[in-house]
Amino acid sequence: MTAAKIPALAALASLLVFGSSLGLASEASQAKLQAQAKVSEADARTTALSKVPGGTVSSSELEKEHGKLIWSFDIAQTGSKDVTEVQVDAKTGKVVSTKVESAAKERKEAMAEKK
Repeated sequence: MTAAKIPALAALASLLVFGSSLGLASEASQAKLQAQAKVSEADARTTALSKVPGGTVSSSELEKEHGKLIWSFDIAQTGSKDVTEVQVDAKTGKVVSTKVESAAKERKEAMAEKK
């Protein structure tokens, strides 16, 4: 092995270790949030879908937002490029917000979350 490859391999190894530890931290955070939720994802999903007739959930997430524990659902409708985001309080089961977002805004949010 050449001397030039050793630092590159060390860097790659540290990225793999760091990346896997982030995954574990994320799983631990999700487990902690799940323990706080009083409303199941399935029940919250039913509530969210009742706000968007004919919609299908394209993604869901349990998160803390503005101090509240919420289930957040992105719901797509046939024939529309827009996505309706419905947030359901994970402790009470009540809808916190419903907003329609354009496909472009959804992509921008997804890119921001990956950073």
